[in-house]
Amino acid sequence: MPDIHIDGKRYSVSADDNLLQACLSLGLDLPYFCWHPALGSVGACRQCAVIQYQNSEDDQGRIVMACMTPVAEGMRVSLENPTARAFRAQIIELLMSNHPHDCPVCEEGGECHLQDMTVMTGHTFRRYRGKKRTHRNQYLGPFINHEMNRCIACYRCVRFYRDYCGSRDLEVFAAHNHVYFGRHEDGILESEFSGNLVEVCPTGVFTDKTFSRHYTRKWDLQSAPSVCVHCGLGCNTSPGERYGSLRRIVNRYHGEINGYFLCDRGRFGYGFVNAASRIRQVTTKEGETLDEDSGWRRLQSLLAEAQGVIGIGSPRASLEANFALREAVGARHFHGGIADSEFACLRTVLEILETQPVRIASLREMERADAVLVLGEDVGNTAPRLALALRQAVRNRAFAIADRLQIPRWQDAAVREAAQREKTPLFCLGFAPTRLDDIATCSYRASPEELATFAFAVAHRIDPVAPTAEDLPSQLEGLAEEIATTLAAAKRPLIVSGVGAHSEILLKAAGQIARALSTRRAGRPTEVHFPVPECNSLGLALLEAGSLAAAFEAVELGLADTVIVLENDLYRRAQADLVDRFLERARNVIVIDHTLHETAKRADLVLPAATFAESEGTLVNSEGRAQRFFAVFEPTGGIQASWRWLGAGRWNHIDELTRAVADSVPSLRNIPQAAPGADFRIAEERIPRQPHRYSGRTAMVAHVHIHEPKPKVDEESPLAYSMEGAPLAPPAALLPFVWAPQWNSNQAIFKFQEEVNGPLAGGDPGVRLLEPGGSSGTWFSPPRFGEESRPGLRLVPLHHVFGSEEMSMFSPPIRERAPAPYLALHPEDAARFQLAAGDLVELGAHLRLTVCIVPRLAPGLAGIPVGLPSVSFAEVSSRYWLPKRGSAS
Repeated sequence: MPDIHIDGKRYSVSADDNLLQACLSLGLDLPYFCWHPALGSVGACRQCAVIQYQNSEDDQGRIVMACMTPVAEGMRVSLENPTARAFRAQIIELLMSNHPHDCPVCEEGGECHLQDMTVMTGHTFRRYRGKKRTHRNQYLGPFINHEMNRCIACYRCVRFYRDYCGSRDLEVFAAHNHVYFGRHEDGILESEFSGNLVEVCPTGVFTDKTFSRHYTRKWDLQSAPSVCVHCGLGCNTSPGERYGSLRRIVNRYHGEINGYFLCDRGRFGYGFVNAASRIRQVTTKEGETLDEDSGWRRLQSLLAEAQGVIGIGSPRASLEANFALREAVGARHFHGGIADSEFACLRTVLEILETQPVRIASLREMERADAVLVLGEDVGNTAPRLALALRQAVRNRAFAIADRLQIPRWQDAAVREAAQREKTPLFCLGFAPTRLDDIATCSYRASPEELATFAFAVAHRIDPVAPTAEDLPSQLEGLAEEIATTLAAAKRPLIVSGVGAHSEILLKAAGQIARALSTRRAGRPTEVHFPVPECNSLGLALLEAGSLAAAFEAVELGLADTVIVLENDLYRRAQADLVDRFLERARNVIVIDHTLHETAKRADLVLPAATFAESEGTLVNSEGRAQRFFAVFEPTGGIQASWRWLGAGRWNHIDELTRAVADSVPSLRNIPQAAPGADFRIAEERIPRQPHRYSGRTAMVAHVHIHEPKPKVDEESPLAYSMEGAPLAPPAALLPFVWAPQWNSNQAIFKFQEEVNGPLAGGDPGVRLLEPGGSSGTWFSPPRFGEESRPGLRLVPLHHVFGSEEMSMFSPPIRERAPAPYLALHPEDAARFQLAAGDLVELGAHLRLTVCIVPRLAPGLAGIPVGLPSVSFAEVSSRYWLPKRGSAS
């Protein structure tokens, strides 16, 4: 680590950093605009100017841009030199000459990086009195507002949107001194990461349209550390509340998972918390509403009368809630509440992780891979943030070229120029077009069974001891050899598959390749990642629940007459006729949930549950990392955490229940380490949920009482419903928001990191439960190529980032982006069965879909967009369908 001198003081810094990053990592305040820790340097704004001296005798120095200056042993610089300070003040004065004086009405106000930098440079008076440049704003869709007049041309937006995300519909247009950042015409931003423009933009050009609908000042939002509930990746979030309403979701930095960015489903899918569909009172089948105590007594009465009780858990409920249900009904009577094909896939994932020499890669680790194979999973739609990590992985060959040419990796434009079109190998093997096809070295499409056979052939070529796949078509031999050779030669190969295809054999094929690579790599575990569908799918699998089919059978055989359904709509898990019969056969159906759905409408007793925003709990993500989420505000009325309905009298506190889970389930024994308990204090004080600028609380209940009420005491966590509390930085797992003196925007995160772009101080939140497995697992047996073929078309699931996930569809902006139900066919198959785009076809007795022609779908397949409201469940794991125009097969 080189030693450098800054304003006469000596510091040790990383040799890989530029001067700006080094200064920020040291905790020094230096203004900047265009630089971003995830995007590198381009030197566009000239705001981070400092004086660099040639040696200790030089007292004049020269102005350099810190973001474009590599650190070097013995270098001497000054941030406080009057010349540097004057230069920075002149730059920001020029940038502000066209900026409108609209801070009081700007939604970015109070959380604005531009405001922070203006104050930091001392620019408090505007001398420019000329006419300001003005632009016409664009409609950019339901997520983002556009106010182009606030732009300072830092180029962050297009660099993030185009270079980092790979999307192409946001551009920069320029003529002499007029620069415009927008689309070629009004229209919805296509990227599933467009919402990050709100946080990436240092001004108010891009703002959160969903937040605008129920706007409040940023400093008046009460926040809490939380975890995204819209897929299995476990991205960290910071929800904001005001007046008992969830107002927005912003990114909460996690060095190993989401880093600085969220997908739009995670950012804008919170509408279900405030939706009219919320269950807020205890209700009965007859429509009677009960208070909390009466609801509890009715629940106990139904359970006392039962001849047998089974519980159906949920992959979107916390470990604690699922465990409370398991304890209430007994472990033998607890069922997972997952579609049987998905349930089998989750068990296969655990089998691979526990027996094969593999290690689950975090998203940050995926970005370092030098060869990637994606097998049968459309990660762009099932796990968008993972797909974004893979987009960064394909740049590793560019970085290797830059290293050879001695170009610093943070020199973004130079690295891209040196690399030209060189990319890290990425092989996408699927059955339909994906969002990664544009960067893939090769994309091969076939049925899940044929993909698995091909993958087994790749494994055999990596390690000849692995069983070989038979009858592989000769035209695929070369591709199999290319993939095998590339993966075997890589230093950090990565295998990605998942549950989205509902195919056990695909997962086994991925495990086979990983094991073959481990043998080739002298036993070193191969990095893998298996995205799971929901926020606690893996946690539920670790609880070793029974199958949904077994639950149905128990009621059918009369072994149980009462069912407790926890945060689950069974019509999304099984065929409607099977669920109908199950609910009819049950004497009593008790539903504990926060959202009214078809199962709840048919229940005998519905108990209102708290959402993630109103309760605490633990979730296990697809990395096997247990993470804790905390309530951002207290529930009202009869709403309470699910576990309280089930565990009253057994556990009085969430920490007691978490410990009980750890003591009862060996694989979950470390979950109490995910976050400090409720008794944690800093200098005997709690951690405030409200920023110190929180205002208006004396007037919030003025219509009820003139006196300010005492803040409620949160017995479940170390957090306080107040702005009073510990002034010091809390542990990462308890960090509700970021703020530091002079840094009101999200750029303040560097003050809480061990170093810029590194882990949070004290380590990133959560605890990993699944470490590398053994090598005792047996080789899986490959199928013959095409042996599953039957007459008709093989049904396959198609996922959509907007539409396939249940809870986010209660948010109107997400629902606006979701596609209409359809059936995807290859043009050859459509012609073979005399079907055209727009034709209506039936699948079974209840499902009617419009034909959509998809040229890049593999021939012989019919794609169903699972999860959409009218296609909430479609069993596609091995079904074949013989099309007949306008009728069922």
